Amino acid sequence: MSKVQAAIAKARAAREEAKRRPIDPSPPPYPKSSDQQSRILTRSMPSQPIDRSMVWMPLETFTPTDRRMARNRIVSFKDGAQKAPGAVELDMLRTKVLQQMRAHNWKRLAITSPSADCGKTTVALNLAFSLSRQADSFTIVAEMDMRRPSMAKTFGLTGNAGFSSVIDGTANFADVAMRPRPNLAFGMNYAPARNPSELLQSTTAKHILAQIDERYQPDITIFDMPPMLSSDDTMAFIGQVDCVLLVAAAEATSVKEIDKCERELATQTNVLGVMLNKCRYMDQETSY
Repeated sequence: MSKVQAAIAKARAAREEAKRRPIDPSPPPYPKSSDQQSRILTRSMPSQPIDRSMVWMPLETFTPTDRRMARNRIVSFKDGAQKAPGAVELDMLRTKVLQQMRAHNWKRLAITSPSADCGKTTVALNLAFSLSRQADSFTIVAEMDMRRPSMAKTFGLTGNAGFSSVIDGTANFADVAMRPRPNLAFGMNYAPARNPSELLQSTTAKHILAQIDERYQPDITIFDMPPMLSSDDTMAFIGQVDCVLLVAAAEATSVKEIDKCERELATQTNVLGVMLNKCRYMDQETSY
């Protein structure tokens, strides 16, 4: 436990040091390839303002039950004065994420973990429902963990074409997306995908994600990524996001794993922070 906390403190100190470094005023170099240039141009072009409530309305809706959400630890699903244990902490995470992303004009957030069973998907779902309580904020959640998809099972849904079919160009997002709230849409998978690493780094996937951004104009897109140390899927895609949140499990994730993942992620994108999950022991100062 103390080793994980020490690693988080070390990562925080490194980020603060990076903030104090002088910014190079020179313009960024041109991309080395036409594909990179296309991505930069697509992401930087301003979108025309639209009435998002009308564009999102045709997306299919579903209503998860309170009981199912509670059983799967989606504590931010139910709104009200009497919040479930852990909901306040998730709201604090939401506020910190929004502050950082708005300050840097970031739109794409990836959530990953060093290994399996750290709770990254649970964190992604809780963050999404917490964000949905802000009526003027629109969020898309894309399930990119295509070897072991779990979101549909969490919601009790079944289907055929999933989000993997969208990014390989064989299905439309409008036909696959599921919307539990007017401003929250999920792109889920119902079965494992073939060759997920190749799919995630394909040019087709980049263009389709850009088209989804252009059409639906989400304030934030959350990408639920696979565990970093289980395959190369996350590193194949992580360069397409603006920032990443690393979820570590108390008493399970080692300091070495956190350091390794944070170094590799920092070469591709911005590390938003490290979240300590599954912590059974909290001192009086940090547990209100």
